[in-house]
Amino acid sequence: MTNRTRFAKADCPVARAVDAIGDPWVLLIVRDAMDGVRRFGDFQKSLGVSKGILTQRLRDLVSLGVLTTTPVVQGGAYQEYILTEKGRDLFTIVVGLRQWGEDHCFKPNERHSLLLERATNQPVAQLKVRTRTGKVLGCLDTAVRKLEDAPARKRRAGK
Repeated sequence: MTNRTRFAKADCPVARAVDAIGDPWVLLIVRDAMDGVRRFGDFQKSLGVSKGILTQRLRDLVSLGVLTTTPVVQGGAYQEYILTEKGRDLFTIVVGLRQWGEDHCFKPNERHSLLLERATNQPVAQLKVRTRTGKVLGCLDTAVRKLEDAPARKRRAGK
């Protein structure tokens, strides 16, 4: 197995995020957890992944605080995997990947799944990056500025 480059100490948030959740199995496990999958066997059945890979990825997600475990029944040996708040915060990422996939990975009229709002049964609107006033931004409309201290990030985010 090839050792992969680690980005956990990088000063780029994208690099750190990819280091944490960039593995395809990780994102597919998170997607399934968002769809209500909780048990090891159900993840394995849905994904068709080997037990060893699934075990390691679930362990990694618990270690990262994306998933937590709870016994299926009190005192039982089996456990369920449940998204934490940190895990649920990946929803926008998963939806963005889904929408990009819908737009760029299927032929016209090729069948695929569709994300619907439960309350209305209507398709979810396309994600867009916007200014605070609502103007849609593209990659050419933004710039990255390195921050020297954590409080600046909190001020920027309005926290």
